[in-house]
Amino acid sequence: MNKQMTAADAVARLRDGMTVGFGGWGPRRKPMAIVREILRSSLKDLTVVAYGGPEVGMLCAAGKVKKLVFGFATLDAIPLEPWYRKIRESGSLELMELDEGMFQWGLRAAGMRLPFLPTRCGLATDVTRLNPEIRTIRSPYEDGETLLAMPALKLDAAILHVNVADRLGNTLVTGPDPYFDHLFARAAEACYVSAERVEERLQLDAAQARFNTFERYLVSGVVEAPCGAHPTSCPSDYGWDMSHFKRYVASATEPGGWQAYMEEFVQPGEAAYQDRNGGIERMAGLPLPVF
Repeated sequence: MNKQMTAADAVARLRDGMTVGFGGWGPRRKPMAIVREILRSSLKDLTVVAYGGPEVGMLCAAGKVKKLVFGFATLDAIPLEPWYRKIRESGSLELMELDEGMFQWGLRAAGMRLPFLPTRCGLATDVTRLNPEIRTIRSPYEDGETLLAMPALKLDAAILHVNVADRLGNTLVTGPDPYFDHLFARAAEACYVSAERVEERLQLDAAQARFNTFERYLVSGVVEAPCGAHPTSCPSDYGWDMSHFKRYVASATEPGGWQAYMEEFVQPGEAAYQDRNGGIERMAGLPLPVF
């Protein structure tokens, strides 16, 4: 019943060509410690599925991504993720760009083991022109309405970050927004979760239980990763690191910028990453952004 493992253990279970979903939302509660472990690995030809943030840009910059299925790729205060933009403009990326509601519906269909779910999202837009594999369907009832048939976004693996977990795979998301992590967990054959803190066994009362948004049977592995969402935010624990984001964004404009970023922040390992960002105390004390 002990599902605890290291980030390297989790990444070792991934294979070239897999479809991998990343939880979180833009620059918020992304599983960046595991993303950095993927960057250190030899994995390639991934189909990445995400409400995208820096994980999308970094994996694209490292040449890990064959296809991207996404609703957006942003750092919020920096509207367009810089390395995603650079790789997309190069024309080297296969894309399925979706309305945010369609994206959610695709995850729901996969979690329900359905081939598709009908929706009005995306109709009368360029979504179907840009994604000709997405089809419409006519309602079999008296209304006869034409609906978009959003295909299931089936995942080989989902990678999420939470505030607290236990060794059994129970999780707590204590921030104000769980995003759609529960849908990623249900859409995947395997789900690996990093957590700010891992306990032996969670003891939940009725008030705490609402923070447990998906069942432990869905979780294949648990990784303890303090500040493992950095440089993204992890409400309610810490905010995003805009100084790091600015350094990362600058790398997209510099000759050899990606290799320099890798050498400074990724290749030396997670302990060095924390040191180079001012240490765990600074990272954990980053103020939450106010909207």
